[in-house]
Amino acid sequence: MITSKQRSELRSRANELETTLMVGKEGVTDALIDELDRQLEARELVKGKVLETALMSAREVSDQLCEALRAEGIQCVGNKFVVWRHSETLAKKTGTAKAKAKVNPVRAGAQKRRAVAKAARERRNEYFKQAAIEYAKQRRRAEREGEE
Repeated sequence: MITSKQRSELRSRANELETTLMVGKEGVTDALIDELDRQLEARELVKGKVLETALMSAREVSDQLCEALRAEGIQCVGNKFVVWRHSETLAKKTGTAKAKAKVNPVRAGAQKRRAVAKAARERRNEYFKQAAIEYAKQRRRAEREGEE
């Protein structure tokens, strides 16, 4: 499952793609599934088009193909659809592992500052807790000595 942010980035990459998969009057066939599988291994992101003779909507075709290939349906607009699946062979060729999360230095700095502040608060709270315990012990001793 991909996040909405990843889906948004894939949609923007798909705008530049040429349509490489055509669904005709036979609909979703084994040959079509095999072709999409090859394209997904080679590119990860594939744009397809459903012809009017198919008697199916782009959403139906996309759902069937995604289910058959364990892929993600990225977008369906009109009679076009976009499908994505992570490709290990493409990752090996380009030298990248799975999609790496982008690191936001501002957010990372803020998270680090929060962690430091939290540790300081916990130390301070522990100090005051111990001080309160010691004060309570001293009061009890003083009360016991006063009773005697």
